[in-house]
Amino acid sequence: MFDGSGDEVDLEKSLAFSSLFNIVVVLICIGFAWFALQSIRFDVFLKDPKHGQAKLLQIILSIVLGYQFGKFIIDYSSWSTGLKHLF
Repeated sequence: MFDGSGDEVDLEKSLAFSSLFNIVVVLICIGFAWFALQSIRFDVFLKDPKHGQAKLLQIILSIVLGYQFGKFIIDYSSWSTGLKHLF
C-alpha cells in the first residue's frame, strides 16, 4: 500500500511515460505501414482502386500492420531491458 510518499508519484510518472512511448511507437509504425502500402499496386487486386472502400482497406491494413509491428518493437524493447536482471 502506498503511504503518499514519492514512490507513488514516481510509479505514476513511469506508467505515464511508458504509455506515451507505446502510443508514439505505434503511431509511427502505422505511418510506416501506410508509406509501405503505397508501393503496392492495388489496381491489380481491386475492382475500383480509387473508390472509398479501397482507401478504407488501405487504412485498415496500415493500422493492423503498424500496430503489430509497433507491438513487436515495444515487446522487444521490454525484453531487452529485462535482460539486465539476468546477470
